[in-house]
Amino acid sequence: MVIVLIPSLVPDSTLITESYGSMLLAPEVPCLIVQWHTFANRQQFRSLMDRGLALYIQESHRTQPLGWLADTRQVSAVTTDDQHWLRTDWNPRAYAAGIRHVGFVSPETVFGQMAVQNYTANTEAADAYAIEVLHHRTLPEAKQWLRQALHGPAAG
Repeated sequence: MVIVLIPSLVPDSTLITESYGSMLLAPEVPCLIVQWHTFANRQQFRSLMDRGLALYIQESHRTQPLGWLADTRQVSAVTTDDQHWLRTDWNPRAYAAGIRHVGFVSPETVFGQMAVQNYTANTEAADAYAIEVLHHRTLPEAKQWLRQALHGPAAG
């Protein structure tokens, strides 16, 4: 007998909504999704990332394994200071919280693509934590990859 796991048709739940971004819960993966709508200044960027991580920690008490996706299609740029903050502050806390895989939906702008490439290079070069990063063209592709990374190939 072959068992095929089909993702649920439950829509993603919106947990936080701001003009510049949202946090969503995708129960079929399961994962949290940070979804950027436009440029976020330093305070907005760090606030949404920190609130998202707090939600991740809260949800991880109920749901294991749990993943993290970043829908960065609308990202225009991430400052050098915020890149440094991600590498030295947010990523170590994310790793301590249990995040081992981060999937990106690739940005549409060149500046957004550069920001995601910088994040990927910084994360892969880190010695203090090991977080796998992969880029995808679409959100469904990113979800499928993360589901397989969390549950193994039989979960695809």
